Amino acid sequence: MHRRDAIRNVAILLGTAISASTLSALESCTGSAPKNYDLHKPETKALLAEIAETIIPTTGTPGAKAAKVEDFIIVMMNDCYKKQDQDNFLDGLKKIDAASQQQFKKNFVEITPEQRTQVLTKIDQERVDYNKRKDKKEGDPTHYFQYLKELTLLGYFTSKEGATQALRYVPVPGKFEGCIPYKKGDKAWAV
Repeated sequence: MHRRDAIRNVAILLGTAISASTLSALESCTGSAPKNYDLHKPETKALLAEIAETIIPTTGTPGAKAAKVEDFIIVMMNDCYKKQDQDNFLDGLKKIDAASQQQFKKNFVEITPEQRTQVLTKIDQERVDYNKRKDKKEGDPTHYFQYLKELTLLGYFTSKEGATQALRYVPVPGKFEGCIPYKKGDKAWAV
């Protein structure tokens, strides 16, 4: 089994909704996509780390920063996405900083976690509105925040920290039990 197949299967088993564009990128992931060196800039990596940490913050379990989700996002963008998608993604990162500047007069990495949540909540609502618009065409680009959310979740829950500490993990599973009682508040199973 190839890594992209494993990631797709894990995402499906976790119940994560993956957009068609992300699934397409995973299936066509060959490592031959055009390399975008802007993704490797320290300021881009720092911005990705803070966005991912805002989406999955450290609580009783490690957050996205501890799982180094920003590295996962950079690898996936560079290895699996087309140049057009990479450019859309990088433009989106600039829009996040611009929204932070407009609202708080500071770059995203300089504002407080509460302010970051406000900025990303507003952008997520833009994503929802973009996906629900009536004049949507088949070839329209995916909203950049869709990529950010999906890759953050995928990177986190397939990382050691996400799979072993945020989810219930059994390193060597025993017999198959098709029906296990679930109590509200229980962690989901890592697969």
